[in-house]
Amino acid sequence: MESAQLDETADPTLALLTVEEAARRLRIGRTLCFRLVGTGELESVPIGRLRRIPPDAVTAYVARLREANRSAAAAA
Repeated sequence: MESAQLDETADPTLALLTVEEAARRLRIGRTLCFRLVGTGELESVPIGRLRRIPPDAVTAYVARLREANRSAAAAA
């Protein structure tokens, strides 16, 4: 069953992800993912009353985290 969920979240054909799918990709909780969306740290788009996250927004968020970590490490 878990492999089916992994296949679903790793599906490169998905144009947009639910917040839950994005949270699974990031290996974070749903509540934290909603908070990231709410603060704008994780890009999302509205579709009616729904929020969806472009898959490349997840990649961009991770890239920003990595860059911030590199900058902090270099400053130390």
